[in-house]
Amino acid sequence: MSKQDRDTEQAIRRLEDVSPSVRLRAALGVGTAPDPRFVGKLVERCAVEPEFYVRDMLTWALARHPSSVTLPALLHEVRSERAQARSQALHTLSKIGDRQAWPAITRALLSDADDEVARSAWRAAVVLVPEGEEPGLATVLATQLGRGERETQLSLSRALIALGEVIVPPLRAATTDLDPLVRRHAMATERLLRDPDAGFEFAIEEAKRIVVLGRTSQG
Repeated sequence: MSKQDRDTEQAIRRLEDVSPSVRLRAALGVGTAPDPRFVGKLVERCAVEPEFYVRDMLTWALARHPSSVTLPALLHEVRSERAQARSQALHTLSKIGDRQAWPAITRALLSDADDEVARSAWRAAVVLVPEGEEPGLATVLATQLGRGERETQLSLSRALIALGEVIVPPLRAATTDLDPLVRRHAMATERLLRDPDAGFEFAIEEAKRIVVLGRTSQG
Protein backbone atom coordinates (compact mmCIF):
# COMPACT_ATOMS: atom_id res chain seq x y z
CA MET A 1 0.00 0.00 0.00
CA SER A 2 1.35 3.42 -0.98
CA LYS A 3 1.80 6.25 1.52
CA GLN A 4 -1.01 8.15 -0.21
CA ASP A 5 -3.38 5.21 0.27
CA ARG A 6 -2.37 4.90 3.93
CA ASP A 7 -2.98 8.63 4.45
CA THR A 8 -6.40 8.31 2.82
CA GLU A 9 -7.37 5.39 5.05
CA GLN A 10 -6.19 7.26 8.13
CA ALA A 11 -8.22 10.35 7.19
CA ILE A 12 -11.33 8.23 6.65
CA ARG A 13 -10.89 6.60 10.06
CA ARG A 14 -10.54 10.03 11.67
CA LEU A 15 -13.84 11.10 10.09
CA GLU A 16 -15.45 8.32 12.15
CA ASP A 17 -13.53 8.97 15.37
CA VAL A 18 -15.51 9.05 18.65
CA SER A 19 -14.20 12.57 19.34
CA PRO A 20 -16.09 15.38 17.57
CA SER A 21 -12.95 17.56 17.58
CA VAL A 22 -11.00 14.84 15.76
CA ARG A 23 -13.80 14.48 13.20
CA LEU A 24 -13.87 18.26 12.74
CA ARG A 25 -10.13 18.44 12.10
CA ALA A 26 -10.38 15.49 9.71
CA ALA A 27 -13.10 17.22 7.68
CA LEU A 28 -11.04 20.42 7.65
CA GLY A 29 -8.03 18.47 6.39
CA VAL A 30 -10.03 16.79 3.63
CA GLY A 31 -11.45 20.12 2.49
CA THR A 32 -8.03 21.76 2.56
CA ALA A 33 -6.61 19.11 0.22
CA PRO A 34 -9.57 17.93 -1.90
CA ASP A 35 -9.39 14.41 -3.27
CA PRO A 36 -12.27 12.70 -5.15
CA ARG A 37 -11.64 9.54 -3.14
CA PHE A 38 -13.08 11.27 -0.07
CA VAL A 39 -16.38 12.36 -1.60
CA GLY A 40 -18.28 9.14 -0.93
CA LYS A 41 -17.17 9.05 2.70
CA LEU A 42 -17.99 12.73 3.24
CA VAL A 43 -21.50 12.25 1.89
CA GLU A 44 -21.94 9.08 3.92
CA ARG A 45 -20.74 10.84 7.08
CA CYS A 46 -23.15 13.77 6.55
CA ALA A 47 -26.04 11.34 6.89
CA VAL A 48 -25.07 10.20 10.37
CA GLU A 49 -22.90 12.95 11.92
CA PRO A 50 -24.61 14.08 15.16
CA GLU A 51 -22.75 17.39 15.66
CA PHE A 52 -23.99 20.42 13.72
CA TYR A 53 -20.59 22.12 13.50
CA VAL A 54 -18.96 18.95 12.18
CA ARG A 55 -21.73 18.56 9.58
CA ASP A 56 -21.09 22.14 8.53
CA MET A 57 -17.41 21.36 8.02
CA LEU A 58 -18.30 18.23 6.05
CA THR A 59 -20.45 20.39 3.78
CA TRP A 60 -17.60 22.86 3.37
CA ALA A 61 -15.24 20.01 2.49
CA LEU A 62 -17.66 18.70 -0.14
CA ALA A 63 -18.06 22.18 -1.63
CA ARG A 64 -14.28 22.33 -2.07
CA HIS A 65 -14.44 19.40 -4.51
CA PRO A 66 -15.48 19.79 -8.17
CA SER A 67 -19.26 19.66 -8.57
CA SER A 68 -18.80 17.10 -11.35
CA VAL A 69 -17.61 14.73 -8.64
CA THR A 70 -19.96 15.69 -5.80
CA LEU A 71 -23.27 16.14 -7.65
CA PRO A 72 -23.91 12.47 -8.54
CA ALA A 73 -23.46 11.38 -4.92
CA LEU A 74 -25.56 14.24 -3.53
CA LEU A 75 -28.36 13.74 -6.07
CA HIS A 76 -28.54 10.11 -5.05
CA GLU A 77 -28.60 11.11 -1.38
CA VAL A 78 -31.64 13.42 -1.68
CA ARG A 79 -33.67 10.26 -2.34
CA SER A 80 -32.43 8.55 0.84
CA GLU A 81 -34.91 7.18 3.36
CA ARG A 82 -32.87 8.83 6.13
CA ALA A 83 -34.11 12.37 6.80
CA GLN A 84 -30.71 13.72 7.84
CA ALA A 85 -29.18 12.38 4.65
CA ARG A 86 -31.77 14.22 2.55
CA SER A 87 -31.45 17.40 4.58
CA GLN A 88 -27.66 17.56 4.48
CA ALA A 89 -27.49 16.70 0.79
CA LEU A 90 -29.92 19.53 0.03
CA HIS A 91 -27.99 21.90 2.28
CA THR A 92 -24.77 21.02 0.48
CA LEU A 93 -26.38 21.50 -2.93
CA SER A 94 -27.46 24.98 -1.85
CA LYS A 95 -23.85 25.78 -0.91
CA ILE A 96 -22.43 24.41 -4.16
CA GLY A 97 -25.02 26.32 -6.21
CA ASP A 98 -24.76 24.25 -9.39
CA ARG A 99 -28.08 24.64 -11.19
CA GLN A 100 -27.69 21.24 -12.83
CA ALA A 101 -29.10 19.98 -9.52
CA TRP A 102 -32.41 21.82 -9.99
CA PRO A 103 -34.40 18.82 -11.36
CA ALA A 104 -33.71 17.00 -8.08
CA ILE A 105 -35.62 19.63 -6.09
CA THR A 106 -38.96 17.90 -6.40
CA ARG A 107 -42.33 18.91 -5.02
CA ALA A 108 -42.06 15.91 -2.68
CA LEU A 109 -38.90 17.37 -1.13
CA LEU A 110 -40.40 20.86 -0.93
CA SER A 111 -43.28 19.38 1.07
CA ASP A 112 -41.28 16.71 2.92
CA ALA A 113 -42.90 15.58 6.17
CA ASP A 114 -39.65 16.28 8.03
CA ASP A 115 -39.33 20.02 8.74
CA GLU A 116 -35.54 20.04 8.49
CA VAL A 117 -35.65 18.37 5.08
CA ALA A 118 -38.32 20.77 3.84
CA ARG A 119 -36.41 23.80 5.11
CA SER A 120 -33.24 22.62 3.39
CA ALA A 121 -35.21 22.03 0.20
CA TRP A 122 -36.68 25.56 0.34
CA ARG A 123 -33.22 27.10 0.73
CA ALA A 124 -31.77 24.96 -2.06
CA ALA A 125 -34.67 25.73 -4.37
CA VAL A 126 -34.30 29.51 -4.24
CA VAL A 127 -30.57 29.16 -4.97
CA LEU A 128 -30.93 26.68 -7.83
CA VAL A 129 -34.18 27.78 -9.53
CA PRO A 130 -33.55 28.62 -13.21
CA GLU A 131 -34.45 32.07 -14.49
CA GLY A 132 -38.12 32.21 -15.43
CA GLU A 133 -39.23 29.39 -13.15
CA GLU A 134 -39.52 31.52 -10.02
CA PRO A 135 -43.33 31.97 -10.27
CA GLY A 136 -43.89 28.21 -10.36
CA LEU A 137 -41.61 27.73 -7.39
CA ALA A 138 -43.40 30.49 -5.49
CA THR A 139 -46.73 28.74 -6.09
CA VAL A 140 -45.39 25.45 -4.73
CA LEU A 141 -43.76 27.10 -1.71
CA ALA A 142 -47.00 28.91 -0.91
CA THR A 143 -48.67 25.53 -0.34
CA GLN A 144 -46.50 25.21 2.78
CA LEU A 145 -47.71 28.44 4.41
CA GLY A 146 -48.87 27.97 7.99
CA ARG A 147 -46.73 24.90 8.46
CA GLY A 148 -44.78 24.16 11.64
CA GLU A 149 -43.45 26.32 14.44
CA ARG A 150 -42.15 29.89 14.12
CA GLU A 151 -38.65 28.81 13.05
CA THR A 152 -40.04 26.75 10.18
CA GLN A 153 -42.43 29.52 9.17
CA LEU A 154 -39.63 32.08 9.20
CA SER A 155 -37.51 29.82 6.97
CA LEU A 156 -40.35 29.60 4.46
CA SER A 157 -40.94 33.35 4.55
CA ARG A 158 -37.25 34.00 3.88
CA ALA A 159 -37.25 31.55 0.98
CA LEU A 160 -40.32 33.17 -0.54
CA ILE A 161 -39.00 36.70 -0.08
CA ALA A 162 -35.76 35.72 -1.84
CA LEU A 163 -37.86 35.15 -4.98
CA GLY A 164 -39.07 38.75 -5.02
CA GLU A 165 -42.33 40.18 -6.36
CA VAL A 166 -43.40 36.92 -8.04
CA ILE A 167 -44.59 35.72 -4.63
CA VAL A 168 -47.34 38.36 -4.37
CA PRO A 169 -50.07 36.50 -6.37
CA PRO A 170 -49.79 33.22 -4.41
CA LEU A 171 -49.54 35.15 -1.13
CA ARG A 172 -52.69 37.15 -1.95
CA ALA A 173 -54.48 33.92 -2.83
CA ALA A 174 -53.41 32.41 0.49
CA THR A 175 -54.91 35.31 2.43
CA THR A 176 -58.35 33.89 1.61
CA ASP A 177 -57.49 30.37 2.78
CA LEU A 178 -59.90 28.76 5.25
CA ASP A 179 -57.02 28.07 7.66
CA PRO A 180 -56.24 31.16 9.78
CA LEU A 181 -52.63 29.97 10.22
CA VAL A 182 -52.16 30.05 6.46
CA ARG A 183 -53.75 33.49 6.19
CA ARG A 184 -51.60 34.93 8.97
CA HIS A 185 -48.40 33.49 7.54
CA ALA A 186 -49.21 34.83 4.06
CA MET A 187 -49.95 38.31 5.42
CA ALA A 188 -46.81 38.34 7.55
CA THR A 189 -44.66 37.25 4.61
CA GLU A 190 -46.03 39.98 2.35
CA ARG A 191 -45.46 42.53 5.13
CA LEU A 192 -41.83 41.42 5.38
CA LEU A 193 -41.47 41.65 1.60
CA ARG A 194 -42.60 45.29 1.77
CA ASP A 195 -40.79 46.13 5.00
CA PRO A 196 -37.81 43.83 5.72
CA ASP A 197 -37.06 45.74 8.93
CA ALA A 198 -40.47 44.98 10.44
CA GLY A 199 -39.34 41.68 11.98
CA PHE A 200 -41.12 38.34 11.68
CA GLU A 201 -42.68 38.38 15.15
CA PHE A 202 -44.14 41.84 14.59
CA ALA A 203 -45.44 40.85 11.15
CA ILE A 204 -47.10 37.71 12.55
CA GLU A 205 -48.72 39.59 15.43
CA GLU A 206 -50.00 42.25 13.06
CA ALA A 207 -51.38 39.56 10.73
CA LYS A 208 -53.13 37.94 13.71
CA ARG A 209 -54.89 41.21 14.50
CA ILE A 210 -55.99 41.60 10.89
CA VAL A 211 -57.37 38.05 10.80
CA VAL A 212 -59.22 38.55 14.09
CA LEU A 213 -60.66 41.88 12.93
CA GLY A 214 -61.78 40.31 9.69
CA ARG A 215 -63.48 37.50 11.57
CA THR A 216 -65.18 40.00 13.90
CA SER A 217 -66.47 42.15 11.06
CA GLN A 218 -67.88 39.07 9.34
CA GLY A 219 -69.60 38.10 12.57
